[in-house]
Amino acid sequence: MWIGLLYYFNVVQVPALGDATADKGGPGGAGITKYVAPRALWWFRWASVATWVTGAYFLLFGYGTPVAMHKAFMLQEGFVTIGVGAWLGTIMLLNVWGLIWRNQKKILGLVPATDEEKAKARKVALYASRVNFILSVPMLMCMGGQSHGLPF
Repeated sequence: MWIGLLYYFNVVQVPALGDATADKGGPGGAGITKYVAPRALWWFRWASVATWVTGAYFLLFGYGTPVAMHKAFMLQEGFVTIGVGAWLGTIMLLNVWGLIWRNQKKILGLVPATDEEKAKARKVALYASRVNFILSVPMLMCMGGQSHGLPF
């Protein structure tokens, strides 16, 4: 769900809002920003937590020893691939909560912000979301690659 919403935001919603804003005779993007975006961002935020916690659980207990999580995050032998995936997932989680959500609250008017603050927030949220979009493929490859091998 997390990655699906990430792709939805980057491939569908952001370009659609740009088109809606540019269309001076159209309905604009108010419906999306008022009804769709807050709900989608709620699921996006909490899906990121659920994904990370599930991954941590599998690292702690899926390898037969709780030491696996430490080995993965320290990129120790035998855990490098999953460790890289875990680090990428952690960076993405921090982007969601520390940059994307914090700035989306300003953009959507959930917290007070000046027009200048909203403009800056749009850039920060967009760049953080694009970074997550780019990191998602290597993260998924590393997660699957630990047990199935990488294709390269």
